[in-house]
Amino acid sequence: MIYTLTATCHFGTEAVLKREILDLGLEIKSVTDGHIEFYGTSADIFRANLWLRTAERVHINLLEFNAYTFDELYENVFSLDWADILPEDANFVINGRSYESKLFSISDCQRITERAIIDKLNLTYNKDYYEKTGKKFNFEISINRDHAILYLDSSGAGLHKRGYRKMQGAAPIKETLAAAMINLSVWNKDRPLYDPFCGSGTIPIEAAMIARNIAPGILRRFSCEHFEFLDLSEFRTIRKDAKAAINKDMALNITGSDYDRNMIMIARDNTQNIGVEDIFLFTKEVRKVEIEDEYGVIITNPPYGIRLDDELLDRTYGNFKTLIDKLPTWSTYIITDYEKLETVLDRKADKNRKLYNGKIKTYYYTFLGPRPPKEYYEKL
Repeated sequence: MIYTLTATCHFGTEAVLKREILDLGLEIKSVTDGHIEFYGTSADIFRANLWLRTAERVHINLLEFNAYTFDELYENVFSLDWADILPEDANFVINGRSYESKLFSISDCQRITERAIIDKLNLTYNKDYYEKTGKKFNFEISINRDHAILYLDSSGAGLHKRGYRKMQGAAPIKETLAAAMINLSVWNKDRPLYDPFCGSGTIPIEAAMIARNIAPGILRRFSCEHFEFLDLSEFRTIRKDAKAAINKDMALNITGSDYDRNMIMIARDNTQNIGVEDIFLFTKEVRKVEIEDEYGVIITNPPYGIRLDDELLDRTYGNFKTLIDKLPTWSTYIITDYEKLETVLDRKADKNRKLYNGKIKTYYYTFLGPRPPKEYYEKL
């Protein structure tokens, strides 16, 4: 059976996620802000959860209809054969959202959706009360300008929760956004990568996972693995094939540093959790860092204004300028909301892309270095 699916992502990273979905050989239906609709089988639902690096969640689109009244909402939800989807003990939760719609009360939409599901289940199970003690099923009724879609979340915990980051700093970047930043850069596995504000190591680790072809979901489980209405027969094989596809012999030229020794210790633990402990991590102030490699790529998430006062913020970015001035052949990518970045760095960005880090509007600055000559790759 072919399902319509929706992968969600950070605003501004839709093009990266679309390319990932196409690379899995799947057909795109539509692209909107933070959402990519595509088609897939039961096996593709699992593959998408396992392999998409920049998706936050993968939803199954169960129903799609116009809803101007609560009666229309109830009747459309009731029309689905719910006993084919939910076992008798299912622990199901209805989330909701509404935007510029006649049905604007989210709590009422949730209540009526649940009532329709229970009424339909009663035709099969005939129960007065559902204890919901079994596996969890998270639904969302989303109504946008009177057009409703009922989603079933196939991921469970957000896909940024890879499983390797047991500990983290005060303001870590999400793994999915870090992966998007890497994919939006000119970096490839044959070039050096350095993050001078690496914190708990997310950007270097995500780059290493890309270099070694480690599936981002290899350490975790997904809700779809207990959906009995899906054909689960291929899931185990897909996971086994993903483990076999890891290129453990791929040499890494990936480095991270931070002024905080405790963060570097956490980062080292995180690299061990995912099997990329040969990332080189060290403690040093950014202005004192010396790098011998040429034609590398800096990708970094430095402190923002919400984490530092203005004076310390200016000094931090001034110290960063000292580093990149010593690396004329390197390309630099920075995500920040620091408005004086180009002034302090004394250079104009080649590109400036708006990205949302959670609810924080940031900008992803690109400062391109020269293209590596052919001889550079011949030496590798």
